[in-house]
Amino acid sequence: MSFGIVILLLLAFFFLSSAVRIIPEYQRAIVFRFGRALPEPLGPGIIFLIPLVDKIEARMSTRVVTMDIDPQDVITRDNISLKVNAVVYFKVVDSLKAVINVENYLYATAQLAQTHLRSVLGEHSLDELLAEREKINMQLQKILDQNTDSWGIKVVSVEVKHIDLPIDQQRAMARQAEAERERRAKVIAAEGELQAATMLREAADKISSNPTALQLRYLQTMIDVSTSNNAKTIFFPVPIDLLEAFKTLGKKE
Repeated sequence: MSFGIVILLLLAFFFLSSAVRIIPEYQRAIVFRFGRALPEPLGPGIIFLIPLVDKIEARMSTRVVTMDIDPQDVITRDNISLKVNAVVYFKVVDSLKAVINVENYLYATAQLAQTHLRSVLGEHSLDELLAEREKINMQLQKILDQNTDSWGIKVVSVEVKHIDLPIDQQRAMARQAEAERERRAKVIAAEGELQAATMLREAADKISSNPTALQLRYLQTMIDVSTSNNAKTIFFPVPIDLLEAFKTLGKKE
């Protein structure tokens, strides 16, 4: 094999290796031709480039990116210092914008998320942060999505992961929770007393309106007293009618 054929084979190998690329399903290739980006990303599959003319500037992933936001110092609306961290889920929907309009879209998105995490949470009180987390997550997602739209990035969701409370605030919340449990217990006990008093009044009204029922209740009370006491008990039955006679005489006097 002559030296010229070897050179031609090497050139052919170099041409093929420079001209042919394989792009996975989850990536898109941003190709610059003479320094200008092609109108559309290339891929997935096999793509062909012009050697020494085309250059793959970046391979952009189209998968959802999970980004942890480092704990941020937040001062709530009611002046409580907290440390809050979150996680942001986003994906690149326009690969050209993500390459051309921003230098490092991952770093830029992280910085933007940290800034808005502090500002948005600072507009709420501690009780709102604990009770309305879903609403705050949606608010953060909407704000980040609007700011990253020019970068070709779609923010799928934002989740506040953990709110680190100061020790004194944890103790205050524990005391508040204990006081709330005591209040509920007292309210339930009072409601039970009210219901019992209402039922007793209704029972007394029904018994007083029926002499026979009153007599039966009197006898039942005697049976209960005799069975609940181990000592010997002597009863002196007094007719109910006799008591009514004394009651009538008392009214006449």
